[in-house]
Amino acid sequence: MIDQEFVIKISVLALYVGVLFLIGILASRRIKGMSDYYVGGKNMGFWAVAFSARATGESGWLLIGLTGMGAMAGYSSYWVVIGELLGVFVSWQFMAKRFKRRSDNYGAITIPDYLQSHFKSTTNTLRIISASILVLFIVIYVASQIDVTGLAFNSMLGIDYRLGALIGFFIVITYIFIGGFVAAVWSDLFQGLLMFFGLVLLPIVVWFSMDHGAGVTEGLKAIDPSLIQIMGRSEDPWMNLFTILGFSMIGLGFLGSPQVYVRFMSIKNEQEIDKGKWVAVVFTLLTDAAAVTIGILARIYFTKNGQDPEAILGNNGQDVLSMVTESFLPTLLVALFVAIVLSAIMSTIDSLLILASSAITRDFYQKIFKPHLKDSELTKISRISTIIMAFTALIIAMIMNYVSPDRQIFWVIIFGWSGIAATFCPVIILTLFWKGYSEVGAIASMISGFVSVILFNFVFKELPTFGEYFVALDVLAPSFLVAMIVGFFVSKIYPPRAEAIKMIAEIDDAADEN
Repeated sequence: MIDQEFVIKISVLALYVGVLFLIGILASRRIKGMSDYYVGGKNMGFWAVAFSARATGESGWLLIGLTGMGAMAGYSSYWVVIGELLGVFVSWQFMAKRFKRRSDNYGAITIPDYLQSHFKSTTNTLRIISASILVLFIVIYVASQIDVTGLAFNSMLGIDYRLGALIGFFIVITYIFIGGFVAAVWSDLFQGLLMFFGLVLLPIVVWFSMDHGAGVTEGLKAIDPSLIQIMGRSEDPWMNLFTILGFSMIGLGFLGSPQVYVRFMSIKNEQEIDKGKWVAVVFTLLTDAAAVTIGILARIYFTKNGQDPEAILGNNGQDVLSMVTESFLPTLLVALFVAIVLSAIMSTIDSLLILASSAITRDFYQKIFKPHLKDSELTKISRISTIIMAFTALIIAMIMNYVSPDRQIFWVIIFGWSGIAATFCPVIILTLFWKGYSEVGAIASMISGFVSVILFNFVFKELPTFGEYFVALDVLAPSFLVAMIVGFFVSKIYPPRAEAIKMIAEIDDAADEN
């Protein structure tokens, strides 16, 4: 006999997929060339860009990772909320307009385009390095997202991991292949709305459904008193400091990550950025805080003093969301949350795949090997490269599942996120705010950021005495700092070209006059 609950879940999921395909078909009508496929013709509205930027920036980490972190770490998890909120605000308030203005002046439709034009590069070295690192970390990041898709299907629908990963993979590939960047942004708006309302309403439902007892603080204290310590759970003050920094510095990734900043390229004008800023900030505050709160309430409801939380809530608390929805929501809404989880994951996969495709097609194939080809002739190649990148990521995800079934998947996501951020964010920041930054300095920043992520993750974390501190700090903050310092000193030794400084000054002067 067919399980009625399973049928309901599959029906809701089918409706969700149908909406995505419809978005892809509608978006395909706007694809006339490379600019449309990669940045929506630079004519996107603020609602779509703001929701797309946030949905892309959060991924499955928000719904499964951050809820799990709330359950495992308690009140100190709110440092992630503070860090991400600051990162989003600074990015939209102080960087987005400058980046939009300059990328428009350069005629850039990819991040390597922007960098090549900014420094008036006479060689392809910077383009090759930036595009290569971008593709490498994006493939890792997408692989981790496909992996989470399989886990989500398995935990929330009982579908085999491999089948779930394949289903999610083919869903996102289909609508991207049809509609490109426009489909990604429009679907991100739809998926972002699902994420927003689902996350904000769920802790309210849980709170009114629970036996409140003595309250949240007393409930956590009865399980483990360290869970209520906002400044960290360790008796070692240095460990607490490194933990707080590690949590809050996740927000650094919003200060220039290509998958987020390509959305600033796509927005219609600078006035739309002013409007989109508050949408992005409110989205971040409410959804991130809600995710942590869901985890905290789950810890109170599902665990008791002396129990191993991971034995009940899953590795790193990754089962929290599925347990909460199954316990507190009717089947129809549980099915909707399956779609919401997939929304968080797919909104990141689609954006990353298009970004990787742009690096391969635009920055390698066209700009280096086939400069005579027109943008309109490359749309087909763009779609083919998107599929190649996607299948590569799928293979890596399957290998990860086979080789390491007990992997801590959300730290793989953070590794991919950190690799992209540490390589590109310092470069974007310095190009926007320092005229003395040079092409050689940018190359040095990228390489040092890239190498630092690997060193801090695989070497420093294994040190016998200090390794645990680097585990708490994670890789993004120190790698980010190294890239900034190296870029500064190398630019002092190898200053920028005079014509590049003059061009930047002219762009800024024109903006001041307006």
